[in-house]
Amino acid sequence: MRRREFIALLCATWFVRTRDVHARPQEKTYRIGILSAQRRPSEPVLMQALAARGYVEGRNTFWMSRSAEGDYDRVPALASELIALNPDVIIAAGGAAAEALTRQTATTPIVLWEVGDPTGIGITNVARPGGNVTGVTELSTELSIKRLELLKETVPGAVRVAILWNASEQSMDLRARAVATTAPRLGISVIPLPVRSVEDIDGALATLVSNPVDAVIVVTDPMTSRKERATIDFLTDHRLPSMYEYPRAVRMGALLSYGPDFGDLAQIAADYVDRILNGAKPGDLPIQAPSRLYLRINSKTAGRLGISLRTEILLRADEVIE
Repeated sequence: MRRREFIALLCATWFVRTRDVHARPQEKTYRIGILSAQRRPSEPVLMQALAARGYVEGRNTFWMSRSAEGDYDRVPALASELIALNPDVIIAAGGAAAEALTRQTATTPIVLWEVGDPTGIGITNVARPGGNVTGVTELSTELSIKRLELLKETVPGAVRVAILWNASEQSMDLRARAVATTAPRLGISVIPLPVRSVEDIDGALATLVSNPVDAVIVVTDPMTSRKERATIDFLTDHRLPSMYEYPRAVRMGALLSYGPDFGDLAQIAADYVDRILNGAKPGDLPIQAPSRLYLRINSKTAGRLGISLRTEILLRADEVIE
């Protein structure tokens, strides 16, 4: 091939490749919203799970995060604001966020995450929820029964058990009711400690001084979590065994926790976000439950409370903190 022909061929090849590059569509940018009543420490876990599936902030994903920072009255307005931004999908982090979103949109896809009970937002068929909602549930209502049973097994002498919960949120009420319904079968009397604000928590705990109990169950949500450290310190100082939902409380000094792992739930939620962004209809995707639950025990706290942990309880534990 002569030099002039070679140069002509090279130029033609460059032109075709350049034309193909410019003709190729750019990578789509996905708009993912997340709404919570309070910014949660677990949120980065979900973002990491999505990044592992190729949804990376600054590359092909635009995150729109709204948090009420513990002020539940702001949640509906933030939900409206987020919906107006026209995201491809919204992640509802917690029951309050899920309730606000499902009331305001029947079209924007919603993925539940860290939602205790989907029946609290009107979903009756978890196998085929229909509409624009799917996701993962923590099974918190059913788990509240198991938490009471495990507390009784660990502290057999407990006959008066207080339960502290946020009575302003429906899903938390469902957990408290489940405990109250199960208690008589276990020979337990339940002492209710409903609170509606962070400021109510100290007063509720103070009643335990004049009305003693044998143990306490704390229903965890963004509001009760804001005084988690102070609550655990109070219970330990008054020699009260406590059952919580998540492991961070046990690491702070609570006696027990039983529930799912946020990382496991994040994988399910991220998978559903991915499937929806690739064309799946939310209503066709069954609401999933955690595949594994974890029992954690703080043996140091047990020693401080004078509780002898039985071997069978220790063998069932996924983690014993010493």
